[in-house]
Amino acid sequence: MTTHVFIDGAAGTTGLEIRERLAGRSEFALITLDDALRKDAAARKAALNDADVVILCLPDDAAREAVSLIDNDRTKVIDASTAHRTTPGWVYGFPEVSGHAAVAASKRVSNPGCYSTGFIALVAPLVRAGVIPADWPLNCNAVSGYSGGGKAMIAEFEEGPVPTAWRTYALNLAHKHVPEMQAHCDLGIAPIFAPSVANLNRGMVVEVPLPLAAMPGKPTPQAIRDAWAQSYAGSPIVQVVEGYDEANLSIERLSGCDRMELFLFTRADGAQARLVAVLDNLGKGASGAAVQNLNILAGLDETTGLRL
Repeated sequence: MTTHVFIDGAAGTTGLEIRERLAGRSEFALITLDDALRKDAAARKAALNDADVVILCLPDDAAREAVSLIDNDRTKVIDASTAHRTTPGWVYGFPEVSGHAAVAASKRVSNPGCYSTGFIALVAPLVRAGVIPADWPLNCNAVSGYSGGGKAMIAEFEEGPVPTAWRTYALNLAHKHVPEMQAHCDLGIAPIFAPSVANLNRGMVVEVPLPLAAMPGKPTPQAIRDAWAQSYAGSPIVQVVEGYDEANLSIERLSGCDRMELFLFTRADGAQARLVAVLDNLGKGASGAAVQNLNILAGLDETTGLRL
């Protein structure tokens, strides 16, 4: 059976990458609007209601508006914006954490943020297993390629004067991903999140440092490995890397890929650890995750069309 899909916001970076992953796939038929009709309210509402699945690649307010225009109980929604990531009634579209069955049964799926994907992958299994106390004050350091900032940031880096090689931001400690990071790890305290952007198009590294010897129960590196192994056993997308002994880890390691890799680095005595996730901010961090969720909603193998 063919699933009819409408990508609202298909001209943006995330929408374009989703279309690339769906190109040539007979399981899906794309509903498209001519440029002249993309902002026509009637045409857009008709497309939203004609689709079996709508993927929203829009700013938050526009995403909320799009959902309000759907007046049937059949159309399913995958929202790639921040608008519904902690909204009751929406399933968080991270199947490896939220559960594949929960995503498959939902009509409202919120696609995770890119930084959040790395943080939650590292932390959620550890909180659930009791390795990290839910009230432990966590820090998260991360760096992304500039494509994660959308059209304005892409233009800044690619069309204007050569910008800085690296910069940190969100110094007000109010990054839009923090609420979902806290909510979907069941944390009692919001993590201190320090994101940054590098002068390269795509790629992402997310790190959570842990002073294991100072934490309640003094969790061991093996407890971390065991919790991750149980959570991601058999996953073709989230993979725990063992035996990595190189001195460096590149942000471009998974550029162009929809997989995510998790690493555990520890001091020789096990007193300190660095939990590290590597992913592509446009892959598992955005478009790849949306296509994975679309596959699940359509009853297909979750990896179909992904770049693994």
